[in-house]
Amino acid sequence: MAYMIEMEKVAKSFGKQKVLKDIDLTLSRHEILGLIGPSGAGKSTAINVALGVDQADSGKAEVLGKQMPNRELLGDLGYMAQSDALYEDLTAYENLKFFAEMKGLAKDGLDDEIKRVSNIVNLGDALYKYVAGFSGGMKRRLSLAIALLGNPELLVLDEPTVGIDPALRRQIWAELHKMRDEGHAILVTTHVMDEAELVDRVALLMGGKIIANDSPKKLEEDYGVPTIEDVFLKAEAEEEKK
Repeated sequence: MAYMIEMEKVAKSFGKQKVLKDIDLTLSRHEILGLIGPSGAGKSTAINVALGVDQADSGKAEVLGKQMPNRELLGDLGYMAQSDALYEDLTAYENLKFFAEMKGLAKDGLDDEIKRVSNIVNLGDALYKYVAGFSGGMKRRLSLAIALLGNPELLVLDEPTVGIDPALRRQIWAELHKMRDEGHAILVTTHVMDEAELVDRVALLMGGKIIANDSPKKLEEDYGVPTIEDVFLKAEAEEEKK
């Protein structure tokens, strides 16, 4: 399999609004790809098209070499949406158990797996509390733990660290780098520009198009600026002039 995610000439409109304009995007094993862009640029739409939540108007979108949605791939895929889809009348543990069963994880060792992912996001103390009482940040932590269940080959994380404190963010990124080194592929969207420095490759989505796609260091060199945040601001200013 050449790519874990492959999008080729993908276009998507909602009514008269063209959200994605013939975008090309790939993600390989041993790679963290950061998809960045202003609000409304189409980042979540790109993810939804790749995962089969939305259908592209034209072009090709495949995950693990197959078109989505594909129920057989659920166990190989960890997905964290921008909005938390949790059962608030259940505890964190019950949510994790439910989603683990949905993924088809074996019941043997399930408690150990729930404990493992809970520790990554520092959720241990709240594991048996009802989600209805969780803060926004705690819900994000639980959503990330659910995405990590089963140690999936491919992780797709849409704004995973919103509302999460800096120390835990650092711990989460250490885990993502470890997974990358072990051969996983990870797609992350983020508004936190210092996090975009931590990825292997940045794809900058503006006006429905990928206008830059390279390593953070190379993009900083190309734009003649010291940080990815400056790349973002300079690219945005250039696009507004067009």
